[in-house]
Amino acid sequence: MSSTLLEQTRSNHEEIERLERLIVQDLQTEPPSSKDRLVQGHRVRHMIQSIMRSTEKLVETYEDKDGAREDEIAALGGQTATGTNLYSAFYDRLKEIREYHRKYPSGHLVDSAEDYEALLKEEPVIAFSGEEGLGRYLDLHDMYNQYINSKFGDRVEYSAYLDVFSQPQKIPRKLKFSMQYRKYMEALLGYLIDFYQRTEPLQDLDRILSKVETEFEEQYADGKVEGWENHGQENEVISSQHTVIDLDYYTTVEELIDVGPEKLKEALGALGLKVGGTLQQRAERLFLTKHTPLEMLDKKHFAKAPHNVKQNGDAKATQESNSAKEIALTEAKVKKLCSLLDETIERTKQNVVKKQALTYEEMEEEREGEEARAESESDDEDGQIYNPLKLPMGWDGKPIPYWLYKLHGLSQEFKCEICGNHSYWGRRAFERHFKEWQHQHGMRCLGIPNTKNFNEITSIEEAKELWKRIQERQGVNKWRPELEEEYEDREGNIYNKKTYSDLQRQGLI
Repeated sequence: MSSTLLEQTRSNHEEIERLERLIVQDLQTEPPSSKDRLVQGHRVRHMIQSIMRSTEKLVETYEDKDGAREDEIAALGGQTATGTNLYSAFYDRLKEIREYHRKYPSGHLVDSAEDYEALLKEEPVIAFSGEEGLGRYLDLHDMYNQYINSKFGDRVEYSAYLDVFSQPQKIPRKLKFSMQYRKYMEALLGYLIDFYQRTEPLQDLDRILSKVETEFEEQYADGKVEGWENHGQENEVISSQHTVIDLDYYTTVEELIDVGPEKLKEALGALGLKVGGTLQQRAERLFLTKHTPLEMLDKKHFAKAPHNVKQNGDAKATQESNSAKEIALTEAKVKKLCSLLDETIERTKQNVVKKQALTYEEMEEEREGEEARAESESDDEDGQIYNPLKLPMGWDGKPIPYWLYKLHGLSQEFKCEICGNHSYWGRRAFERHFKEWQHQHGMRCLGIPNTKNFNEITSIEEAKELWKRIQERQGVNKWRPELEEEYEDREGNIYNKKTYSDLQRQGLI
């Protein structure tokens, strides 16, 4: 029975109020992890979009362009073509309701509250690539490949590209008018917009970009856009700089000849120069424009201009001016998005550098560890630290990264009672500590020589028992500390006690 406009209006108002309450209820719940926070943001965004759709329907209904709402209100008041008959309208509507329930007697009451409560348990599907790591990092590999395989880009490492992709103003302006650069910037802008919407679903990106466009119009009119200063003056000579062939890549006429007659002819025609002559003459004529402006060339090099050449030239200049403005606006939007994603870009740089020192297996283990942390990490700094892999603690009181744990072999903890129960992480550090001052001092306090016989001995009782057995086994040949006790100098050289003492008295160590 919700076929009437008034019933649809009431239903839309009810839906908006219910969704508003659900949004407040959802936002009052603090998500325990970054993944849950992201899911909550997308869930709230979907409810806001539903509110906007219902609001648009209400606006359309209240505008009543076709007069249907007004006619329905008049019909409820009993107004007909013959006059006003309130009771007749009432009984007609009552008859309609009875007929409906007679036809559908088994209709059950639907509790819409349950459907709305189910929205709070909904988990929207958020698509992230493996490289993006649930929105923690950027995945710019496609744009990187376009950059290094273009004339405007440099062949740099991916880590270096992450430093320069947000600075399009450093690219020479004459290289920006190609279709390749425009497609690259549009693809970069599209990816950054999509990534920002996936990671910040509650931000009004349309309003942000609209503000960028407004500021850009003012700065571009004043010639203050970085990288596009004095654009009005340079547009006059843009056609002479932007040719089919980029002359900056050629140093001699012979190199230009290798381009071929057709391309030379096309480049000369674009500049308004004569296209005839031999291949050598065409190359020489085009090479003149590399260091000489067109207005300073001899008139004999130019083709005879038709009557409408000026009109075509003005139209082309206007078209190129609009193209320059579109490219500059795209760059302004890219730089704004890069400033919004500054922390993500920095995190991506660190991740790329870190992955260069890992094997494939270690990368997979690190990725699984990040997913586990993303699902269970909490914003409460005072809460219990999540450490399922039992990694050693770093200087900041948090577990060290898994890749560092594997890289340095810190998979075991060794404690040495002789060193005051000091912990050594990893086999390498444990073996090295036997020659360090702390262990030597502990052995000296026990009255036991620090020889190779006591390597791997960390217990005081074991060291004393071993020293006792050595003394019993040696009998008359007791231990001679001047020959058997070892000392280490600052450079790591090992001497017995007698040699070390002699060198020390002589001032050689």
